[in-house]
Amino acid sequence: MRKFRSIIILVALLLNLIQLQGWSQAQPEKFRDYHYPVQGRVDDLVSRLTLEEKVAQMQNDAPAIPRFGIPAYNWWNECLHGVARNGVATVFPQAIGMAATWDPDLIFKEADVISTEARAKYNSIKSTGKSGIYQGLTFWSPNINIFRDPRWGRGQETYGEDPFLTARIGVAFVKGLQGNDPRYFKVISTAKHFAVHSGPEPARHKFDAWCSEKDLYETYLPAFEALITEGKAYSVMGAYNRLYNVPCCASDFLLDEILRKKWGFQGYVVSDCGAIWDIYHGHALVENAVKASVLGLKAGLDLTCGNDYGALTEAVKSGYISEELIDLSVKRLFTARFRLGMFDPENVVPWSAILPSENDKEEHRALARKVAQESIVLLKNENQLLPLSGKIKSIAVIGPYADKLNVLKGNYNGDPSKPFTLLQGIKNRAGKKIRVGYAMGVPALEDIDYKKNVIDWMPVNAEKEALALASASDVIIFTGGISPDLEGEEMPFEVHGFSGGDRTLIDIPNNQAELLKKLQKTGKPVILVLTGGSALSFTWAKENIPAILDVWYAGEEGGNALADVLFGDYNPAGRLPVTFYKSDNDLPPFGDYSMKGRTYRYFNGEPLYPFGYGLSYTSFTYLSAEPDKKSAAASDTIMIRIMVKNTGTIAGDEVVQLYSKCPGDNALDPIKSLVAFKRIGFKRGEEKTITLSLPVKELRQWDYSKGDYTVAPGTYHLFAGGSSQDLPLHLKIQVEPK
Repeated sequence: MRKFRSIIILVALLLNLIQLQGWSQAQPEKFRDYHYPVQGRVDDLVSRLTLEEKVAQMQNDAPAIPRFGIPAYNWWNECLHGVARNGVATVFPQAIGMAATWDPDLIFKEADVISTEARAKYNSIKSTGKSGIYQGLTFWSPNINIFRDPRWGRGQETYGEDPFLTARIGVAFVKGLQGNDPRYFKVISTAKHFAVHSGPEPARHKFDAWCSEKDLYETYLPAFEALITEGKAYSVMGAYNRLYNVPCCASDFLLDEILRKKWGFQGYVVSDCGAIWDIYHGHALVENAVKASVLGLKAGLDLTCGNDYGALTEAVKSGYISEELIDLSVKRLFTARFRLGMFDPENVVPWSAILPSENDKEEHRALARKVAQESIVLLKNENQLLPLSGKIKSIAVIGPYADKLNVLKGNYNGDPSKPFTLLQGIKNRAGKKIRVGYAMGVPALEDIDYKKNVIDWMPVNAEKEALALASASDVIIFTGGISPDLEGEEMPFEVHGFSGGDRTLIDIPNNQAELLKKLQKTGKPVILVLTGGSALSFTWAKENIPAILDVWYAGEEGGNALADVLFGDYNPAGRLPVTFYKSDNDLPPFGDYSMKGRTYRYFNGEPLYPFGYGLSYTSFTYLSAEPDKKSAAASDTIMIRIMVKNTGTIAGDEVVQLYSKCPGDNALDPIKSLVAFKRIGFKRGEEKTITLSLPVKELRQWDYSKGDYTVAPGTYHLFAGGSSQDLPLHLKIQVEPK
């Protein structure tokens, strides 16, 4: 009897288990309910996926999951200075030009426009079911690596050499991209390349970067920290190189200890493209994709650009990692997609209402012109040659980049619908009253056939034509410099002065320098307009050419913006975001990541032009500077009131800059560091008091003994003025001990 009862109980238990299993299978799919909290929806969806389905989602080209109606998604998109590589879009000045504006508020507006155009494109293609590269909402921008050496070809993608300026521009850009909706991202911004990454390009897949703790925490990491903690960037891209002999995409130190534990990062980390492959091929630290993928995943790398993470299925089945670790990364990735509103009704996602017509609007073009205007740096203006006088009747535009689109677009760019080259902009503004002639004079280096060993080749007729035009004109505008066909990401182009996308010489190309000398001998006034994404050396031109402008890679409205400045319709106020050096001899070895001798913060020599430099058609006088308190605690904020007057004859902008020097005479400390700035407009003769906010924590230094930042007590010297070397106002503040 007892045996019979036991059998009955066992059968009942089995029936209950079967019912429970059926109930479980019949549970509602919470991930489809947009009223449900995001984390619960994500947990529900991921719990239903197979190992193979989850691993497939951890690669940038993530396939569809048909049984749950999850569409395919490609995580790779770019918007460095406009939506890139996806057809027509507004093309703003390259990132280095954005930094030259010293105007975070303007860059926020630009980023807001970029994300609007991104949503417009996404919304127009979403109904087609397509999900290709450059069609998604996860953007691998901005590049906030410190531009420590002008030879790096990708420096054009950065916001320059200073951690503070980079952080201010970068935070504005991230906020503009991601939007302000509490529930849904407009798009997701990815801060890259984490970390200590700035060339040489050809060695990046196997290079091991070393720097001191002080340089790491005071130069290379602060901008990343600001973008994560203040900007709330939801994605980070790991770098190709190693740091302290560990690949950045498999670094517990970077991805876990600093990024997640120290900074509280909640988003997802993606590798640079092929970086997992580099771990076992370029760096040769392990034997295969399985072991390299395990290293990346354990460190906290959630998504790989490439397909190496496909090896994670084998890694789980072989017992190298647990499936729970896979789940953690997949949940981070689906959290991003849910917060982009990809699985919710369009009527509840505010960004879904952005129409395709919002792309490439006239208002966006006007903003591109404004950013280009603000980015132009006037380096020299002898005898007030600029703006051009109304007496000018003829202009000779000469040089290889006058009528080229490449120097408008930079790299990682979209396709402008109505671009204006430098020549077109000048012609537009000159109208019928001023004759504008054009002659190339010398070819661009990228257009020369170097296989014929003619590095300094100059077509005789082209030069004669240019000199004849110059002699017959009232003024000469020479458009020189370099182009994104010469500098950029790991490029195969090899020519004198350029290798692998980097530069081996910082001088302007020799054929341009020689023609400049001949143009100067005509006796006609010469205006040198430089294009490029980095600092150039042109010592002869500085001494002998009366007017010099740097327009960077100026975007689709670059020609019109240049003309606005040349003819005085806009008063230039761009400032250099990098130091311009006199020669290559001023530079430490390119592969040395120590900051000693680099950038205005550590360079003891005399620069060609200093960081923060830029002229105006008017003049400004700094009258006084006064802090609201002369003694403060490390947790305080000091307000610095600076009185400035426009002492010139026209209205214009000034960029008021504040630098600090910490107490003591430690040779490893910076000479000075930017701690606050503000770009502000002045009417003719106007006097203003500009208030700069200085959180005392901005004076922090890395303390080896504590393994953390500290603000040392003592007397701090503050300097205010118009550039890192023009600082007429000096004040002191006392930071009290805790």
